[in-house]
Amino acid sequence: MPIVDNAVYVEGKRTANPESLDITFECMRDRHGMAWIGLYRPELSEINAVANEFGLHRLAVEDAIAAHQRPKLERYAEQLFVVLRPARYIDETEKVEFGELHIFLGVDFVVTIRHAESPELGKVRHRLEESPELLGLGPEAILYGILDQVVDEYVPVMKGLQTDIDEIEDQLFTGDPSVSRRIYSLLREVSEFDRAAKPLVEMIESLKRGSDKYHVDVELQRNLRDVLDHAIRISDRIEAFRSNLQNAMTVHSTMVAQQQNEEMRNMTQVSLEQNEQVKRISSWGAILFAPSLIAAIYGMNFDDMPELKWQFGYPLALIAMVICSSALYVVFKRQKWL
Repeated sequence: MPIVDNAVYVEGKRTANPESLDITFECMRDRHGMAWIGLYRPELSEINAVANEFGLHRLAVEDAIAAHQRPKLERYAEQLFVVLRPARYIDETEKVEFGELHIFLGVDFVVTIRHAESPELGKVRHRLEESPELLGLGPEAILYGILDQVVDEYVPVMKGLQTDIDEIEDQLFTGDPSVSRRIYSLLREVSEFDRAAKPLVEMIESLKRGSDKYHVDVELQRNLRDVLDHAIRISDRIEAFRSNLQNAMTVHSTMVAQQQNEEMRNMTQVSLEQNEQVKRISSWGAILFAPSLIAAIYGMNFDDMPELKWQFGYPLALIAMVICSSALYVVFKRQKWL
């Protein structure tokens, strides 16, 4: 149902619950009251009906139809167009879900167009209806209530993100390879949250600057200042979150680099040890090769082989073996291969 709630207020009290937009417009004129129309993902025809009745600016209507707008506050004569990005934390997926809320304010009307489940505007309406003196201050009071609700709903998001960051800081030193992906994912969530929440500070400050010009009640100005303080604190904490995550990424990168260096050192050490073993094996192989060569030559027993029948041939061959092997041993020893 596109029309979530639809009421006409006179002096801060609900006096009518019209069943259609046409009846709402008629009640407003008859009772000289203020209309608050809450729409949830409305059809184009419904947006156009509201726009035609209240004379909404063409550019603002186009933004409301297109959606996917950045948070902003724009003034068209005596009308305000506000875009907010409410958020809520999903525990199951450890993700922040962002919504979009468009608000049109005029002298005697407020139109809210919600494109997601948050914020819970029913709470805002109920709270303001319990304070007729506040609601009687006009559309600005409704805008204050919505801003306050959006900022309040940011608090659970902050707590969820803080929990995730604490877990990452503990996870950094466990050697879990998935921590880098989690840091990147959370940093993206924090950046998106920053784009949603940070513009609120400038928007509320802009409302405060125009309070005197548009004769906003003093008490309402104080309420807006309180919301501004909360928005500033949230913005500061988001910056702290970003800094913590960037530090965590730096620490993780350093630890990965240290681990890789350690692995390279280990591989180098193993390679050196293997080279030493190869040197020893090659040295002993060369030492043993010399007597083996002499023995092989003189072991062929050909009749015309020199010194074959010489009585000193055998001891001379042994001496040659010893001399060659000793010489090779000395050479390899000096080269520190043995």
